[in-house]
Amino acid sequence: NNDFFYKNMVTLLRNAALCSLWQKIALSTINRRALTTTSKLFKNIHDIHEEKVSYPGATESHFTSELKFIQSIAPIPTYRVMDRHGRILDPTQEPQVSKEFSVKIYKDMVTLNILDFILYEAQRQGRISFYMTNYGEEAYIGSAAGLDSQDVIFGQYRESGVLLYRGFTLDNFMNQCYSNEKDIGKGRQMPVHYGSKELNFQTISSPIATQLPQASGAAYALKRAGKKNCIMCYFGEGAASEGDFHAALNIAATMKCPVIFFCRNNGFAISTPALEQYKGDGIASRGIGYGIDTIRVDGNDVWAIYNATKAARQLTVEEHRPVLIEAMTYRVSHHSTSDDSFAYRSKKEVEYWKQLDNPIVRFRKWLEDKDWWNEHEENSFRTSIRKEILNAFSKAEKLSKPSITDLFNDVYDCPPQNIIDQRKKLKTLIEKYPEHYPLKNYKNEGKDL
Repeated sequence: NNDFFYKNMVTLLRNAALCSLWQKIALSTINRRALTTTSKLFKNIHDIHEEKVSYPGATESHFTSELKFIQSIAPIPTYRVMDRHGRILDPTQEPQVSKEFSVKIYKDMVTLNILDFILYEAQRQGRISFYMTNYGEEAYIGSAAGLDSQDVIFGQYRESGVLLYRGFTLDNFMNQCYSNEKDIGKGRQMPVHYGSKELNFQTISSPIATQLPQASGAAYALKRAGKKNCIMCYFGEGAASEGDFHAALNIAATMKCPVIFFCRNNGFAISTPALEQYKGDGIASRGIGYGIDTIRVDGNDVWAIYNATKAARQLTVEEHRPVLIEAMTYRVSHHSTSDDSFAYRSKKEVEYWKQLDNPIVRFRKWLEDKDWWNEHEENSFRTSIRKEILNAFSKAEKLSKPSITDLFNDVYDCPPQNIIDQRKKLKTLIEKYPEHYPLKNYKNEGKDL
């Protein structure tokens, strides 16, 4: 009771044997301010606790007499475990993991880096039609390590490291990029548009953001089925400018879907820098707006991503609470082989970021500090994995294209008449103009058509 407090203060000062000048001043000040302060206190208590908004559209709000427009809130902090030199900032945040587990993640990061280099150069030589690298963003493999193998992945197109972690072989990667007869997708997709039913990785599609609402729907299906797994949906900050992003987050929040939305905010949506895409506090602030548990992490810190993913998975699986993770990073590479990023950013800027914060170098320093990795192991592994990649590359390049009959299979259990007619027309066309159809490049050479 504030009135009781002020009255007793007054009594104590009046009864003091020695009443110095400062006590008299204090006495006067207390008497003057007591009523005003108490009045304000009770007014605030009244506003916050007794005048809560009852309208169904915003039940957590309260009434106020202050006319004020709100444009922003305090910026969301960025969670990290290691600094740029691989040093642990808070020992309580360092994951308790084994050497084997840690080295596996590192080897996958290095493998992905070398794989990207070889296939990027192959595209430049005209040996494959298209490619997208992961340079500067390899730390996202930490998110794959934080999931269960039965959790379903909806990727965008820069998540080949997740497949690598789950066991997608070098042959699998090469066969898909060459669209040959051993390609799981039967040559029907562009290079780097991977998919694997065995590894619970939904096939990637080119249109931006389509995987987001699909992920929410798949998560709702998991919930209805009672399965203890979640959906992991990857996308870039550019995809967050699409309507599908907002639809996906809204339905996930309202239907309590077990889905993790993982945003790779790498600074550029193809040629559009982040500063031209949005004005607010990144992508993370949007998750809060939809009532979704949200965290922003250092996207070049493997362990920050790993910790955040593990915690997010627990929320989604055990409590059916969707989560948004915004991983802050920098896209060192061009957007794809169809892009020249130096048309919209300087080489100096890219070199600065390569030197400032390389996620592979940062993780390697952490491993070396624990005596789990050294220069000899580094050189030995890079040499051996490069040979393995080149061997897979060579094998894939020599294989035939898928059978021509695969053009007509898989969509229907029993092909309808229009599909049967199309197949007959193609056969007639090939027989009429054989010089324009190099059947020797295809499996079975068209004999099964």
